Amino acid sequence: MRIVFAGTPEFALPTLQAIAESDHELVGVFTQPDRPAGRGRKLKPSPVKAAALELGLPVFQPEKLKRNTEARDQLAALAPDVMVVVAYGLILPKAVLDLPIYGCLNVHASLLPRWRGAAPIARAIEAGDAETGVTIMQMDAGLDTGDMLAVRRTPIDETTTAGALHDVLAAEGGTALVEVLDSLPDGLAPEAQDDAQASYAAMLDKAEAAVDWSQPAVCIARLIRAFSPWPVAHADLDGDRVRFWQAVCRDGATDVAAGTVIAAGREGIDIATRDGILRVTELQLPGKRRMSAADAANGRDWIGTRFG
Repeated sequence: MRIVFAGTPEFALPTLQAIAESDHELVGVFTQPDRPAGRGRKLKPSPVKAAALELGLPVFQPEKLKRNTEARDQLAALAPDVMVVVAYGLILPKAVLDLPIYGCLNVHASLLPRWRGAAPIARAIEAGDAETGVTIMQMDAGLDTGDMLAVRRTPIDETTTAGALHDVLAAEGGTALVEVLDSLPDGLAPEAQDDAQASYAAMLDKAEAAVDWSQPAVCIARLIRAFSPWPVAHADLDGDRVRFWQAVCRDGATDVAAGTVIAAGREGIDIATRDGILRVTELQLPGKRRMSAADAANGRDWIGTRFG
């Protein structure tokens, strides 16, 4: 089949590559316009654009698709059987959704209808979900509301970070998407979503990344893993910001104030919370690189210091 791909960030790359290596024909790629990046604020292509150019594919970068007849004409000229959408970042109007013969398919990083929206990976970890996955969905006019065509499940454990889960789900999404393409048009049984079970994954906000030590240790540990690698959970210590990259919770009670370090050594840095003990195992001190908490504990007297 003739496939048009629409995507922008790193998460979309495994699916783009999987289609390129399949028996299907990639005929064009839509991605967001180049954006300023880095200290010099020079225009930088999206990861998808860079990969598409390496594959020798025509690339289209409209600012928007709604009321954009030029972009729709470009898409129509490609005569796609299917449009595959992975973290594209633009709303597809009905005229675009209806243009390919078999419509538009989306790779979404959650077990729909749970975690519709912008940040499903982080929100699943933050909420303490035991598993997540990817859903291949037939797109409609709603926000991640279309019929489900395939689901792949992945466990979440007490060490899973958003960064690690991102890579697993990106790879799973590419494999599952090609299997769906191989089964079109007659080998699929679409399943409607139960809207009553839906939850919304709001976009991450930097303001959420400040650790609240009055929360239970289990919730703080989830926040740290959910916000790694962005926006990275943090707390102030002696006027400096310390960033936390990995942590787990431990059972135990203490009578010291929440945010106080009660132990530091090879196993990590233990910090009192309202309920339980947070063990930080990877962190970043001001002006330093990420390091293990064991390394951070060397040569510094942590015990009794208190995070704000």
